[in-house]
Amino acid sequence: MPKAPAAEQLKLLDLQALDAKLHSLDLRRQALDADPRLAPTAEQLAAASRAAREADLAVEEAQAELVKVEQNVEQVSARIEKDEARLYAGGLSKDLQALQHDIEGLSARRSDLEDAELEVLERLDGLRERQAAAAAELAQAQAASAALRSELDAQLAAVAQERAHVAAERSEVAGAIEPALVEVYEKTLAKRGVGAARLFHGTSEGSGMSLSPGDLAAIRGAAEDDVVFCPDSGCILVRSPEWS
Repeated sequence: MPKAPAAEQLKLLDLQALDAKLHSLDLRRQALDADPRLAPTAEQLAAASRAAREADLAVEEAQAELVKVEQNVEQVSARIEKDEARLYAGGLSKDLQALQHDIEGLSARRSDLEDAELEVLERLDGLRERQAAAAAELAQAQAASAALRSELDAQLAAVAQERAHVAAERSEVAGAIEPALVEVYEKTLAKRGVGAARLFHGTSEGSGMSLSPGDLAAIRGAAEDDVVFCPDSGCILVRSPEWS
């Protein structure tokens, strides 16, 4: 059975309190990293990003279509101007009739192209409105994501700062306890999750359970400098006459 002065064993409770606080801070950090708002916020941002990209692509495609239609209109108009110039220059009646026929066909073609141009322009106006709305939704999603990240980062920074302070305090407390006892405590903490706890009026604060008469008798029979363990939780039981 390990041994250590009762006064040294009593210091383990301060060490355990600090370890419990460190554990609580670690759980707090984990909870912040897994904040339930993160997933839906990320999903909303991804959806808004996709919608904005799709809206941008639709506008680009419509603009390309408009450029093509405008080019076709210009080409047909140029041919009409050329044929009209030839028509006004005069010539054989048969040739002039052919030119007139071509001009009429080209004019009809230009009219159709101009109608198509108007249709693309109207569609482009609607797509640009959709693009603007998608961009606004994306900006809103980005702002919400950034605000949440800023909030969580601030809390994480506060937890990290507090943890560093507690860890430094723990080092001081552990350094003031006999190394051999700290070694026993550390092994117990790693294995059991709790390193030390009070034995208070027959109850182990490590397990929260009252010890059996037999276990209590065995512990009371141990020497003051004996390191005793909770039969239920396995942690070191720190004893004090006023707690008995």
